[in-house]
Amino acid sequence: MASLEEIRKTRLEKLNRLKETGMDPYPISTSIQMTLAEAEKNFNSLESSKKEVTVGGRMMSSRSQGALSFVDLYDGTVKFQALLSKDKTDQFDLFLETSDIGDFIEVNGFLFTTSRGQHTVEVKSWRMLSKSLRPLPEKWHGLQDVEERLRRRYLDILFNSEVKDLLLKKTIFWKAVRDFLIKEGFVEIETPVLEITTGGADAKPFKTHHNALDLEVYLRISAGELWQKELMVAGLPKTFEIGRIFRNEGISAEHLQDYTQMEFYWAYADYEKGMELVERLYKHVAEETFGTLQFQIGEHQVDLSKKWERYDYSETIKKYTDLDISSATLDEIEDKLDELKIKYDRKGWNKARALDSIWKYCRKQLTGPGFLVGVPKEVSPLAKSDPKNPNVTARFQPIIAGSELGNGYSELNDPIEQDERFKSQADLRKAGDEEAQMHAHEFVEALEYGMPPTCGFGMSERLFAFLANKPVRETQIFPLLKPRE
Repeated sequence: MASLEEIRKTRLEKLNRLKETGMDPYPISTSIQMTLAEAEKNFNSLESSKKEVTVGGRMMSSRSQGALSFVDLYDGTVKFQALLSKDKTDQFDLFLETSDIGDFIEVNGFLFTTSRGQHTVEVKSWRMLSKSLRPLPEKWHGLQDVEERLRRRYLDILFNSEVKDLLLKKTIFWKAVRDFLIKEGFVEIETPVLEITTGGADAKPFKTHHNALDLEVYLRISAGELWQKELMVAGLPKTFEIGRIFRNEGISAEHLQDYTQMEFYWAYADYEKGMELVERLYKHVAEETFGTLQFQIGEHQVDLSKKWERYDYSETIKKYTDLDISSATLDEIEDKLDELKIKYDRKGWNKARALDSIWKYCRKQLTGPGFLVGVPKEVSPLAKSDPKNPNVTARFQPIIAGSELGNGYSELNDPIEQDERFKSQADLRKAGDEEAQMHAHEFVEALEYGMPPTCGFGMSERLFAFLANKPVRETQIFPLLKPRE
């Protein structure tokens, strides 16, 4: 078998041969009249009219039989057969000399049906649209390694219809989210990606330097939470944003550092109204994207049409660990983590991080669908306190297949309490907790002008990955990978 360099050398010679004959191997435009799918759809009328057609695509296979050459073309819609012959095709010999599987070509001719019933274009003339210099991998022996598939995603999509279908479904997913919210009266907005102070989540940000302003800035860790709440102050009652956010944290089957998130903010609504809206949103998106409300997600059989449960934070932890977090000390929580063999990082360690670790163990037991409620104030710095229990917040998180797939709450709009909570978060950062929130002084100032009662909610593309039962990295078109060494 020839090496890659030998193949490239041979193809470069073919490229030069095309140039010698005056054929541009990379022309600026084409004469293509229709897609191959359109040619297939209108085949009968085009065949009977004996009208010349010009179509094109990538050569996916080629079978030469003496003075005949059968080629399968693919333009991203369907495959279609072309027949080139020495008697009827201009520059037939040049085609045999210079073409390879993987090349993009344009063909002009008449449609007909072969004796085997194959719809085909009989080629009068052809030209090269893009000469390939590397060979396509063999279908069953090519990109089998997951890392290589993700690295050369263009080939993965070309040869794997399931991957292509998945990525197209993701487009439908986000369109369904957008359409639903717009129908509910929300206005789509855009907020800055570069921020002086990150806000809206407990996460470690990416940091960079803004040369023009000579400032250290951060890539946002939420889809404009603090900005959108300032729009509530400004009098916009319903806003949402779908955009990229960035978190400088670990990689797992569920987590990435660069991904798409949606957040909405709804003035004059509380977290109870938020839960009702989110349940309808998730059902709508699932139906529109996958055509079902029943999903196999890992070991969980999830039915979104069932009654959505309520999972109390403290009660759930008590049920699965026998730990009473209302009275448990940090040492007692650590003892329980050790007993359950749950690993944790002591860098920036505090009670809030310990509670989060014990909760993550418990949530894996929950199939859902349902909502986590009763979350302690110490792990919810932006949520209002529950008037029935000031130690917990009016916060909710959709629970599906053992994970939180979204986060919402009645937003804290008391500027004095918000300032105090930010100060507490700042103390945690000083103590080494890199995920604790920064003090957003300008946001507190905005709250002092008055913000109406507001429900906010955010969800990311992780929901799509869960419903598709795929690691989130495999549902991104081009996930970040380390360069080859």
